[in-house]
Amino acid sequence: MNKNVLLVGSGPMAIEYAKVLTSMNCNVIVVGRSKKNANEFFLKTNISVIEGGIDNWLINNNPNVIDKTIVCVSENELDNVVISLIQKGFKDILVEKPAGLNIKNIKKLSDIVKKNNVKLFVGYNRRFYASVNKALQIINEDGGVTSFYFEFTEWSHVIKDLEKGVGVKENWFLQNSTHIIDLAFYICGIPKDISSYCGGYLDWHPSASIFAGAGVSESGALFNYQANWQAPGRWGIEVLTKNHRLIFRPIEKLHIQKIGSVAIDLVEIDDKYDIEFKPGLYKEIEAYLNNDTSQFCMLDDLVKILPFYAKIANYEF
Repeated sequence: MNKNVLLVGSGPMAIEYAKVLTSMNCNVIVVGRSKKNANEFFLKTNISVIEGGIDNWLINNNPNVIDKTIVCVSENELDNVVISLIQKGFKDILVEKPAGLNIKNIKKLSDIVKKNNVKLFVGYNRRFYASVNKALQIINEDGGVTSFYFEFTEWSHVIKDLEKGVGVKENWFLQNSTHIIDLAFYICGIPKDISSYCGGYLDWHPSASIFAGAGVSESGALFNYQANWQAPGRWGIEVLTKNHRLIFRPIEKLHIQKIGSVAIDLVEIDDKYDIEFKPGLYKEIEAYLNNDTSQFCMLDDLVKILPFYAKIANYEF
């Protein structure tokens, strides 16, 4: 596409972005802070990282030479980096989910984005899976979703030992679980009303560790959910129409059950990009570079659903 893309961050996710961008013939300018990450980035992409951080880079560089900007830094730095870019005149930014450390920071970022007339795309890449696109076709042919279910169980025995920035694990529902919940609501419709119940406690996530609830979407579909971070489980979504039950478990694959049958079959999908690159990322970047917002979670969309996220996770809003 011959676009100049500024990639802020040089960690593992930035490497995945770079692989896609170079396959699209973009000129990728990478800015990072960590010497270790910069070395690893170069080894895996053959692209040199400009070290010293984005604030130093912004002092001597003009945003007008940049066509597109992608932010994939540490979770607790996402909103700070986006704000720095906006203050220097950047108007078109893709930021890794969930765009900020916590609900308070995301709401503050939203005010700045609106004041400066910025387009802020939030990188929930699972919306772009081939399995999801196929499911949406089936749902449309069936006349829409009648009900749905999702589970967002996290593996606390793994997460407790992860090295993360201050506040990241305390907001783990927002930082990680919303990947699957955003997808459920994208496919089936955002909530109109919800009843939520929480229990349990973890040292690293004190607001709750067991979650259950139900509600109705704006499209009229009934839904329920559960998650227990102190028990075995995995992410999953089940979508029901008048003709089918569509099962995402794992999310990269689509299984289908037809009415009148107990058989559950794997649906054939064209997932070549999800195999070659990190799943969903190729189509997400393609849409961003082409200014296509139809599948994206824009920041306004995220802010609209934050009150429901707060209820589900027992966070302050």
